[in-house]
Amino acid sequence: MYNKFLKRWKDIILAVIAIILLAPLLMVIAISIKLDSKGPVLFKQQRVGADKALFTIFKFRTMHVDTPKDTPTHLLTLPDVHITKVGQFLRKTSLDELPQLFNIFGGSMSIIGPRPALYNQADLIEKRDEVGANDLKPGLSGLAQVMGRDTLTIEEKAKLDGLYSQSISFSTDIKLIFNTVRKIIRRDGIQEGAS
Repeated sequence: MYNKFLKRWKDIILAVIAIILLAPLLMVIAISIKLDSKGPVLFKQQRVGADKALFTIFKFRTMHVDTPKDTPTHLLTLPDVHITKVGQFLRKTSLDELPQLFNIFGGSMSIIGPRPALYNQADLIEKRDEVGANDLKPGLSGLAQVMGRDTLTIEEKAKLDGLYSQSISFSTDIKLIFNTVRKIIRRDGIQEGAS
C-alpha cells in the first residue's frame, strides 16, 4: 500500500538524487542570477502547505528586488518590466522551480501534489477545501500541471487536485513525474503569470 511513509521516502530519495545530479546546473544558475541583477539568488515566499499550514517556498529569483512580493505575476501592471533577463529564461524552462527540491527534502513539499497556493489566493484554497486537496503536501508538479497548468481555470485546477487526492499511488506519481518532464520540454501549458 502506498501510504504517507512510502511517499515520503520516495520524495527524499528522488530529491537527493536530483540535487546531486543537478548541483553543477544549480551553481551556474545562481552565478547567472548574481551577474544579471542585484539581489539574492533565492526568492522566498509564504505558501499554503498541507492542512493549510504556511511554509516558506524557495525559487530562483526571476524578478527585480523591488517587485511586489505577494502579488501573482499576472496581476502585476506590466509584469515583463519586473522580470530579469535571466529570469525570462528560467521561467520559460521552469528552472526557477528547482530550489523546491530542498523544500521536498525538508518535508514541506512533495514531488507530486497540488501546486502550493499563495496565502491570499482564497478562491483556490476554498475550492481545494471542497475536494479535500488541502490535506495534501503541495508538489513540485501535479495532475493539474500535467493536464493544462496555466491554461486551466481555478475550478479546473481544484477538481484535478481533488481527483489526485483520491487516487494517490506509486505508479500515478511516477507517471506524473515523467509526464511533467515531457510537458516542460515541450513547454505545454506554460503561460506567463504562473504561480
